[in-house]
This record gives sequence, structure tokens and C-alpha cells, in this order.
Amino acid sequence: MYESFYDKEFIIVDRLSYRDIPLLWQTQEIERWDVVVFAPGVSDDRKYFIKRVIALPGETLKIESGKVFVKEVGDTQFKELDESEYLSDENDDKTTVRWDSKQYIYEVPQNRYFVMGDNRAHSTDSRTCFQSCSVRTNYIEPSEIIGKVLLDLGYFNFRTFSFLHPDLDISTLPKFFNSYWEYSYE
Repeated sequence: MYESFYDKEFIIVDRLSYRDIPLLWQTQEIERWDVVVFAPGVSDDRKYFIKRVIALPGETLKIESGKVFVKEVGDTQFKELDESEYLSDENDDKTTVRWDSKQYIYEVPQNRYFVMGDNRAHSTDSRTCFQSCSVRTNYIEPSEIIGKVLLDLGYFNFRTFSFLHPDLDISTLPKFFNSYWEYSYE
């Protein structure tokens, strides 16, 4: 999810919004563009993933010539998604499947979601079954979702007493009140 989120950042995850707690809390629907944390069960090394919801249950997603299109339930035509708000210049209009720019179609089953990382060229996500299609399907189930990102506190480096990321040498200031797809570290 680079440029939106970086490894080792501290994030606060809202674990309640997608849970139905009778008499206390009504479930919030998972929406396109939500950034979710989930456990797909594909690796002992990486238990949790953080990705953006791109397609919803029953929708059809098409990736072609670097662009992403969605046909919503009941529609007959694909509509191109405008992802310029959260994709960097390196990734905007450059979405492929394993570096192949030909057309790929994904029909999202009911009660499943199609998710992708914002660092498309280097993201393990629904396009590739989170590493291996022999282990799982392209889609995530609601039961795999831990919650959605509520706050990004950045990475605080105690050695330098700054928000300087130790591996990337960039500033990762907290993003308290800006939406995560509009915030820029620059």
C-alpha cells in the first residue's frame, strides 16, 4: 500500500463497524474504497494484510490496458474507476496482473470482496490470490476482515526522535484528520 501506508507504521483499526452487536451497534456496510485489514491465511510470515476494497459482492471487475473497470450489480456497462486520488504516478493507470496488461475479468461472488493494494506494481492482492491461487481464491470473505483503518499514526523512530521511517528514510507523519486516500507525505 506504499504511498498510502508503509510497513512498520502504527495504525488504529476500527474493529466494530463491520460487526453486528445486537442492541448496541448496527453493522456498517463494507464500501468501495474502504481500506481494510484482514487475515487471508496464506502465510505464516504475513498474518495480516491491508488493502483497499475495489469491487463489491456481485460486481464484475475488469483490468485492461492498465486501467480498472467495474460493472455494478444491475448495470450492463463497465465504468472506469478514477483511482488518481490514492494511486501514485508510478501506479496510476498501470494496473496489471503479473505484469500482463491484457484483459482480465473477475466476477465477484456474493458475500465476497475484491481488494487491491495501492502499490499495484508490488502488491500481493486479489489479482493473484494473495500469493498463490492453489491455496485460496481471489476474493476475501467478511469473516476474514478484522476491520477498517481508522487512523494512521505513522512510524515514530525513537532513535532519531522523529517520524523518519528506518528502512525508507522518508517522513511518515500521522494522518489524523485527512482521509487516507487524499493525504500526501510530500
